[in-house]
Formats: sequence, C-alpha cells, structure tokens
Amino acid sequence: MDIAFVAGFGPIGTADSASLDFWRGSLGIAFHENAPGYFHTEDLRGVKAFAIWPLSQAAEATFGTAEWPASLPTPQAWVEFDVASPAAVAEAVEELRAAGHEILVGAHDEPWGQTTSRLMSPEGLLVGVSYTPWMHEQA
Repeated sequence: MDIAFVAGFGPIGTADSASLDFWRGSLGIAFHENAPGYFHTEDLRGVKAFAIWPLSQAAEATFGTAEWPASLPTPQAWVEFDVASPAAVAEAVEELRAAGHEILVGAHDEPWGQTTSRLMSPEGLLVGVSYTPWMHEQA
C-alpha cells in the first residue's frame, strides 16, 4: 500500500455541543456545517481536512445504521489516509484483510465522489483508506 497523504483527521463528536464548543469556541477553529452536526474545514493549515464527525454519522457511513455496534470499541477520533486511485483503495482493503485486519466496510463509492473503506486501529481509531479526487493535485 502506498499512502499519498493524510486526507483528514478529527474527533468523533458527541450529540451535544461539547465538541463544537471546545474545537471552535476554545481553540478558534472556523468550521462549515456541511451536514447537520458535521462540522468541517479545509482551511486549517497542515491538514487537508479537519472535522468533528458525529458518532451517529460515522456509524451510518460505516454500518448503514445510526447506532455504533456495542461489540466494537466506540472510536474517539477518525483518520483518513488517501491512496493514488480508487483501485488502490480496493487493493489496500485486500492487503489489510490478508494481514488479518477486520474490514468494517470495504471499498465503495460515496455519493460525494470519494472512494473509501474503513477499519479500526488497535487503539480504537476509526481508520479510512480512501481516494478523494479533489484533494489530489491535477497533473
């Protein structure tokens, strides 16, 4: 697997306003609310995207339901690594699966044009291996 860059990172937020109050209120990070409760910025230097991702939305994107499975640790944060192409996402999934890692959701296309997959790290981080076309420099 050849990771091109870290596409994004951020906390998994709670249903209340505590996450937003801390990250925007205390640290002064300016966010856009791209979806209800999903606060995102691509304007923070040093990271392509930083976002507060509500747990219910992370569960929906991973499992198709708003409830995180009780059989898995509840993630506190997410990180997404971008690879060179959509095909490289599928290749990464197979490589990770062959190494014994449980893939939570295999390579698939999201409605917004990103190809992504997800698994959990040993520390309980929600990890994406993705291809985000708009984050790659044009040739």
